[in-house]
Amino acid sequence: MLFYGIPRKDTNIIAHKLLDSFGSFSAVLDAPLDSLQECGLSYNCAVMLKLIPSVCSRYYGDKYKKNSGNQDFASENEILGQILPSFIENKDEQLFAVFNDARGKMLFKGTVSTGIAFSSDVSVKKLMRLCVQHKAKGVILAHNHMNGVAQPSQKDIDLISTVKVSLRSIGIILLEYFIVADMKCIPMSENEEYEHLFF
Repeated sequence: MLFYGIPRKDTNIIAHKLLDSFGSFSAVLDAPLDSLQECGLSYNCAVMLKLIPSVCSRYYGDKYKKNSGNQDFASENEILGQILPSFIENKDEQLFAVFNDARGKMLFKGTVSTGIAFSSDVSVKKLMRLCVQHKAKGVILAHNHMNGVAQPSQKDIDLISTVKVSLRSIGIILLEYFIVADMKCIPMSENEEYEHLFF
């Protein structure tokens, strides 16, 4: 990639300097613009690298967009295709939701709360409001762990319990709760220790 951003120059040394400075390929793409320039990149080349996560997010969002039309929104791969792109660029804790109708087709996908706004009360109130607005019948939630550990926390357990009761009061089912860690999506309902939270 650097070769196309810095033509007619050996970019191998710069590539190694970037990896040594930031530790990994993904860390290079997440680095601040000025830090990339300090490693020898021109402004345009640094911007090119910074665009990659955004382009990936848009690519996956568009690739799986077909599932929001007349096709059923059912398989786990399709679900992950809707959820994971929203976490590619995000540097904050967030709660992401996908709403389905009674036949399993997607009605809505988006971030419910993020960063300092992420709290059980704030998230649940906004989630309920969105569910009513979109006439949802089933809800899939995803929450990212900033420490990269996919083990459910007490916050996850408390949120699931609160959301499940709140949704049931208005005739909506909590279908799944994914934990996102290091771009892996772990479904909590498949863990025997926590499956009782969904029934």
